Amino acid sequence: MAELRYSSPIGSRVSSSPMKRDEDASSLIPENHPDDDDVHDRHPSRDRDRPFWLHFQALCPYFADETRVSPKLSRILLVLLSLILLAGLISIPSISNQLNAPYLCRKDGIALRCPHVKEPPSLWENPYSATTSWKPCAEHRDDGISDIPPENETTGYILIHAEGGLNQQRIAICNAVAVAKIMNATLILPLLKQDQIWKDQTKFEDIFDVDHFIDYLKDDVRIVRDIPDWFPDKSELFTNIRRTVKNIPKYAPAQFYIDNVMPRIKEKKIMALKPFVDRLGYDNVPPEINRLRCRVNYHALKFIPEIEQMADQLASRMRNRTSSSNPYMALHLRFEKGMVGLSFCDFVGTREEKAEMEKYRKKEWPRRYKNGSHLWQLALQKRKEGRCPLEPGEVAVILRAMGYPKETQIYVASGKVYGGQNRMAPLRNMFPNLVTKEELTSKEELDGFRKHVTSLAALDFLVCLKSDVFVMTHGGNFAKLIIGARRYMGHRLKSIKPDKGLMSKSFGDPYMGWATFVEDVVVTHQTRTGLPEETFPNYDLWENPLTPCMCKT
Repeated sequence: MAELRYSSPIGSRVSSSPMKRDEDASSLIPENHPDDDDVHDRHPSRDRDRPFWLHFQALCPYFADETRVSPKLSRILLVLLSLILLAGLISIPSISNQLNAPYLCRKDGIALRCPHVKEPPSLWENPYSATTSWKPCAEHRDDGISDIPPENETTGYILIHAEGGLNQQRIAICNAVAVAKIMNATLILPLLKQDQIWKDQTKFEDIFDVDHFIDYLKDDVRIVRDIPDWFPDKSELFTNIRRTVKNIPKYAPAQFYIDNVMPRIKEKKIMALKPFVDRLGYDNVPPEINRLRCRVNYHALKFIPEIEQMADQLASRMRNRTSSSNPYMALHLRFEKGMVGLSFCDFVGTREEKAEMEKYRKKEWPRRYKNGSHLWQLALQKRKEGRCPLEPGEVAVILRAMGYPKETQIYVASGKVYGGQNRMAPLRNMFPNLVTKEELTSKEELDGFRKHVTSLAALDFLVCLKSDVFVMTHGGNFAKLIIGARRYMGHRLKSIKPDKGLMSKSFGDPYMGWATFVEDVVVTHQTRTGLPEETFPNYDLWENPLTPCMCKT
């Protein structure tokens, strides 16, 4: 497998083994053996011509002598045999059902799944028996009634800047609601700040359903659409340092807000919190606050109807690309130039490509680049630790090893892939049914969404969320929010998170054969498909909402 890492013609190498495997599959079909007919011909013709009931004479010595059987007894025997055959025919459907559903148990006359019976593996869904122990319960409120004070009795108003891309903004909004609850403050509808990378000026109402957001959370937090009219200068919130809280540490505990931020809000009545990226921890806040964050993420934050409807159409088109309805896979391919550069990993490429990437990194990240002498060792270390994005060709090999055939329908959510069509060629050769939202729609259909980059990201988000199988290739907010949401929906949907560290070792092993590689891939990823996982200290709530947002069934 070493050629996958260090040779440029990756497409031809990675495609040979899986394609050969498809050809070899024909060996499973039994061949015709001429000797089989000889075996059947060994039976004398007279035995084949005898009535079928006479063969039962061998079952009992009493009937061995046909002269002992009177005509009356023969008729009785025929009646008994007929009754036995009739009973057998009646019982066939029941036996067939039991064979077709080997994991059905019965309790009080009701057919139930037997948790102790192992189900056969499936490419398209997690085992039923492994996904029934938890259910969503973020909607549950501890007291069951609203305890929101009147607007003039809250601590004051807070306004936050939701920075970054769509998914980073989504997390910031969830945290803003939680912080407002912690401090008993009124939340002003968050601002989606223009980002230097995304270069987008989207407003909250351009992406999310504001009415639903405010109404759904009315029993949790008081939310207003805009800064109150009595406040003299709205721009002061972003320019006056006395109106801004800037010293909030990352992953701050709830107590920090109570001790350090709430007194300032009481004094000034309106305060802006920025920056607000990852400014609230997970295991250092009360469980009901984490449950509230899940309530915001999975229930309160809905995209506007136009986005929801277009995403439904895209998902439907994915399922009906062939003559019959079929499942589809969503692949979040993170191999844009910015991601490749920021990773500081080494990838297959020409000398010209490597020289160009070296200049790019030196320009964009001069402090990390330094003189470049340490980067090769750093790249090797990161790859061993599984911290490098998977290349399209590597993704193709892993998916084929898992058993996905070349006919698999794949929706690709990605920016502009670094290296263009040449880089994508191995993946397209092995999985020709790759499509993007641009290929599923007409130009006119997408024109209405091009005004906001986050609108296009929202379409990708929903189509990936609705897929039968979701595959991530690198970390990030998009992937972890998708995996978390699919877990919250019941763990049944497969969400594959490749073990990049182990895969790097396999790709770099020149002596590993295809069969060994397939076994490694299958065994390693049996538990990396979005199944329930117990949480641990400092766990990421967005990727694993098991507790406190899900409850034991």
